[in-house]
Amino acid sequence: MTHALDSALEGAREANLRRAARALLRRPLLRAAGAQAEEFRLVRRYAVELRSWFDANTGWRLIVDSEVARLVKLTPTTDDPTHPARDTRSRASFSRRRYVLTCLALLVLERSDAQITLGRLAEGVRVAAADEQLASAGVTFTLSGREERGDLVAVVRLLLDLGVLGRVAGDEDAYVREAGDALYDVQRRVLAGVLAPSRGPSTIVAGEFDERLSQLAADPLPEAEDLRNRALRHHLTRRLLDDPVLYYEELDAEQLAYLTGQRAALTRRVSELTGLVAEIRAEGIAMVDPEDDLTDVRMPDTGTDGHVTLLLAEYLARRLGEGAVDEPGVGAAPNGPQPVEEEQLRRFVRGVTEEHKSYWRRAAQEPGAEALLVETALERLTALRLVRRGPAGVTPLPALARYALANPTIAESRSQLGLAGAEQPRAAESRPNGLGRAGQAQLGISA
Repeated sequence: MTHALDSALEGAREANLRRAARALLRRPLLRAAGAQAEEFRLVRRYAVELRSWFDANTGWRLIVDSEVARLVKLTPTTDDPTHPARDTRSRASFSRRRYVLTCLALLVLERSDAQITLGRLAEGVRVAAADEQLASAGVTFTLSGREERGDLVAVVRLLLDLGVLGRVAGDEDAYVREAGDALYDVQRRVLAGVLAPSRGPSTIVAGEFDERLSQLAADPLPEAEDLRNRALRHHLTRRLLDDPVLYYEELDAEQLAYLTGQRAALTRRVSELTGLVAEIRAEGIAMVDPEDDLTDVRMPDTGTDGHVTLLLAEYLARRLGEGAVDEPGVGAAPNGPQPVEEEQLRRFVRGVTEEHKSYWRRAAQEPGAEALLVETALERLTALRLVRRGPAGVTPLPALARYALANPTIAESRSQLGLAGAEQPRAAESRPNGLGRAGQAQLGISA
């Protein structure tokens, strides 16, 4: 009886620890109040274990106090543009100006009182934006039109979603129309945890944007061998958690050598904490999420855009079979698939519109609509690392092979069907598995 009770308690502890870890991967900034309260309590309860795991395996800091839990994630790379900040209402990607306005809004809020109106925030941002360096870079903000007010409101909605601001009264839409204002509480603890660079931006002396960004997120390899191995483990574990697929060909020789020797240990640690399952192929590794909730990009998805994305995935997956593949093993990569011109993909979508029009939204049937449909689909496929876009076109990547449809198999007997008393054979159609991106990224499988 005692052993059974101990096992049950240990199982409950592991399940709760997993829920806490997944909550942080899904949303690295959790608040004690509101919809995240239950997840926050779990993280706070297991803060010691979580802090130890993330420090040892990823180098990410976990900060937990009475109001906020913040997993300070450092991105494994700085050249992935496929997961931008988005307007919480329209889901439109942030423009360059919106990113600048976000930084300026945080600057104004850091100096503000405990409460602030949208109008006062806007005025503070306007004053801060009157900078010669911003102007020379082509970024201006004068509050002179509806579009600029709309950009600021998109930033405010993002800050509301993060919990930096708490709405007290008013409406952002009224501000856009110049018909009203809004009042917010400024949540200081959340505000202090928003930015997560590895070093202070003021200490960076580089002038070019790419170099400044690299230094901001730099995690240099130390000289001592044991510390270098630790840094390699951090980098690879971050990529297993953050990237939909880790392709071997993207690693340098030192990273690939470490992964070859430590692959089982790395994937086991991730699986034990998060419940993700390692899918290891000749070309790379994906940590598959059976629960399919650690994702910000779903595949397959519902609606017209989801259907078009799946059709394009099937179409491009056929290209993977057109070239030879090296002998299976670490580093194997397809030699064959050639880029497909985007115009060819648009023609394909135009060609299938008539067949599927009864299931698609009406606007998708209008002339020229295929351009936006293809663009939306390619953004999703690129974010999931199923295709690569370039000047020559769209190249399917190995993980896209899961969307290639096999020919239907016809059951010849009742025993093959696994059904007693079946009178007629049935066709068992194959269908593709689904992908999703965990935290910022995993594969997900639908049965």
